[in-house]
Parts: sequence; C-alpha cells; structure tokens
Amino acid sequence: MAATYAAQYFLVVVFLVTGVLLMVSPVALGSPGEKVMIGGAINASKCTFNTQDVTLQYTSVQNVTLSKSGVLLENVTLFFTLEGDNILKEVPNITLTPGSDNQSFAVTLEPSGVGHTTLVVNATPPNMTDVSSAFLRVFVSHSKELDYFSDVVGWVYFVAWSVSFYPQTYSNWRRRSVIGFHFDFLSLNVVGFFMYSVFNICLYWSPIIQSQYFHRHPYGVNPVQLNDVIFSIHAFAACMIQVFQCCMYERGDQHVSKTAKVILGAIALVTGVMVVLGAAVVVQWLDFLYYVSYVKLFITLIKYIPQAYYNYQRKSTSGWSIGNILLDFTGGTLSIAQMFILAYNYHDWSSIFGDPTKFGLGLFSVVFDIFFMIQHYVLYRGNGDGSGYHGNLLASPQLTHSSSLTESVSSVDYGATGSIH
Repeated sequence: MAATYAAQYFLVVVFLVTGVLLMVSPVALGSPGEKVMIGGAINASKCTFNTQDVTLQYTSVQNVTLSKSGVLLENVTLFFTLEGDNILKEVPNITLTPGSDNQSFAVTLEPSGVGHTTLVVNATPPNMTDVSSAFLRVFVSHSKELDYFSDVVGWVYFVAWSVSFYPQTYSNWRRRSVIGFHFDFLSLNVVGFFMYSVFNICLYWSPIIQSQYFHRHPYGVNPVQLNDVIFSIHAFAACMIQVFQCCMYERGDQHVSKTAKVILGAIALVTGVMVVLGAAVVVQWLDFLYYVSYVKLFITLIKYIPQAYYNYQRKSTSGWSIGNILLDFTGGTLSIAQMFILAYNYHDWSSIFGDPTKFGLGLFSVVFDIFFMIQHYVLYRGNGDGSGYHGNLLASPQLTHSSSLTESVSSVDYGATGSIH
C-alpha cells in the first residue's frame, strides 16, 4: 500500500522539488546578480526609430521617423542595409551635421517584394553616434485581409486548445473515476506544461533572461507573448486538477509506470543540475530555458504512446474522453493552417520547410489525434469495458502486470463506475 501511495504522489514531489530549486535562485526571476554586456558604442549622440516593427502590404508605402538626439562633433553619414529578404527599395543615405541637439528625418519604406527583413542603420565614422538601437523589423504581406483571417484562426485554436482539457476533467468528475485514463500520459503532460510555463514566465518577465536573449539576437523579438504565458499556466493548472482527481477518485490498480518514473526522475535530476549551474553562473539562464524547451518537445513526442497502447490493450477507449481529442485535433489542424496562411502571405515557406521542428511536432500531434479517433469510432466502437466485450465489468480478464511505459495498468474494473463515452 505504501508503494502505491508513493507512486501516486511521485509526480507532485517532482514538481515541488523543481519549483524550490528554481525559487532559491533569485537571478532566474531577474534580480541583480548577473550582468550581461551588450555591445554598442557609448556616445553623446544616439539614433532611434519611432517604432521597431512595421507591417505593410506589397502595394503600399509607409514613412517612419528616424531621430537623432545628443551632440555631434563632426558630420556623420547614415547608410541603410538589409538583413534578410531583399524586399525594400534602396533607402537614401542621411547626413547628420553638428549643431542641433535633436534632429528628425523621414525614412520612406517602399516594398519591392513580399517577405520579412531587418533594416539596419550604420554610421560612418562608426564611433560618433550610437546606432545599436536603430533598426526596423519590416514585414511585407500580400494581403491585409489574410492577416486578419490568420488572427481569427489563431484565436480559434487558442480557445480550442485551452478548452480541450475540460472534457476529460468533466468525465472524471461525472464518473467519480479515472479508470481508463492512463497515468503515464497525465504525468508526462503535467511535466511538459510545467516546463512550458517555466520557459514562458521567465522569458516574458525576467529582464536578465531577456537581456541574454537580445544579446544573442540583437534584431529579434521576444518569442513569448502574454497569451503564451496565460495558456501554459492554465494548461498546467488544468492538468494538476486531473492529478488531484487521480488521487481522489476510483482508480483500480492504475499507477505511474516505472519507466515513466525513470523518465520523470531523470528530467528532475538534470533540471536540478541545470539550476545549480545557472545559479553558479556556469551557464546562462537562457541556456537553462532552452533545455526546458527541449524537455517539452521530447515529452510531446512520447506522451501519447502510453494511452494509445493502453486503449489497444483493452480494446476500448472507455474512460478516455474523445472530446479532448476532438478539440486538440481542431487546435492542431488550425495551428498548421495558420502556418501555411502566414507562409503564403509573407512568402516565408522556410518557416515551415526550413525549420521542420514546429511543423513536425504539430503534425505528429494531429496524427495521434486521428489515431485516437479511429480507435474510438471504428476499432473499438461500442466496447464499454477493458476487454473488448460487453459483460460483467468486474469479471473482465486482467492483463498481464507489467511495469513498462505502456503496460502499467490492469483492466480490472474499467468503466465499473457510471457510463463512459
């Protein structure tokens, strides 16, 4: 019995330990203690644009303002280069003269193609004015309407993915049972969203980590937005509710498998080591976050396998909510659709085929969703127990006990409490 309870609370302990390790290092949250030097001239004069992101259509022209503040000791020539797609017509040089402390110049952006690029300001002589912040990220699209449509698609899949956690939670509550819901899938899901939350929270709110990111990507934009933070925290909280349901409701002899415990333990151990190395300034906190993101990607690749094989063992999807799969499938397909919309609108097919990781992971999830739907609606349609036949659920034959990732649960009592969809 003690071993059973230890297995049930193993995942919670992993989270608590990892959380404590993160909190004991205030640097991770952006407090003083680590300094990042960012290159750039330190001068009395500085040049900046009134914005750093411009989106326009292929047939439009837009003016932006380049401002110079501070005093110059001699003439300085500003010239413009493109880092990225060659989608803008040449921008004339600008000459700064000594005298006025503040000057403003209109810079005309006229597209010559579709795509995205960075307009960078350079100065000669190079040390007379600071141009390190004088750059523009320019996005030229085919159609503004496609941008709006892409935004709508994005919000729809955001809602679908956010709601997808609740059909399983409701099913567990209605049946007062978690029998049929594989604990390995849940444990991996919680760890994945915990890591995803750590990544988003730190990169969105920590000034130290942000400075490290922009030091490596001086013309980049923070990849984490507020909706990413909200989604990841909500997903983690929703999964933790399911963890508590597994502790409270009927569960038969289900438990987290030894293989899953080894995987989660290894993740917790390496995470602890990375936190210590970050606190000792052996590695940067940005590298720690990259490690966290790799853990999330790894979990996404393996988390569906236990539940899929579990359904195959029982010849049933009882206890596994199809609503979760339908919403996840909706979110996944719309996410991929948005990637193609943006790739066409900005002629950026390299974002899909040049870096296949994001596209591949999204497609992988959709393929598993289709497999689950085939299991539910075709292969095991109408099978209400864990053995593939209709009869006394309490008398259904028990599967061979195993501690592997996909064979950690027996079929005793599947669906014994309430009706199951």
